[in-house]
Amino acid sequence: MTKRVPFTGGEKESLHVSLDRHRDAVLWKLDGLDDEQLRRPMTRSGTNLLGLVKHLAAVEYGWFCETFGRETEPLPFDPDDENADLRVEPHETTADIVEFYGRARTAADKVIGELTIDELGTAWSGETVSMRWVLIHMVEETARHAGHMDIVRELIDGATGDHLRD
Repeated sequence: MTKRVPFTGGEKESLHVSLDRHRDAVLWKLDGLDDEQLRRPMTRSGTNLLGLVKHLAAVEYGWFCETFGRETEPLPFDPDDENADLRVEPHETTADIVEFYGRARTAADKVIGELTIDELGTAWSGETVSMRWVLIHMVEETARHAGHMDIVRELIDGATGDHLRD
């Protein structure tokens, strides 16, 4: 069943559910495709479904864990290659990347659960940000890339939609 943002929920709860809805849509976009289809570059820049999931996992860890001083696993960022986190390496399996996303979500959810909406952290850029800002940013980031995934998926097999219909 698709999660619904509560009509009268609190701010943090509503933002978290909104993020979860888009996270679930990201995973839904992978359903029914084989490894070749998931890795297939569908734009001149090389955008593919699995690379977008890898990127979203890395930024979940970065924004929620690193920003608020929590540990992460090694992340695929490279100061000499701004697209390293979008590239699926030959040794990385679909299961590896989906599991990486699952671990990132779990770690992020733990941080979200432990901190208040007004808690402050330090972004990778050195700026001070609140949990509120990070939640809003990650809803935007995840929704943006879920939209990209919707287009890529349509180009692969014609499937469209933002959420599984109940």
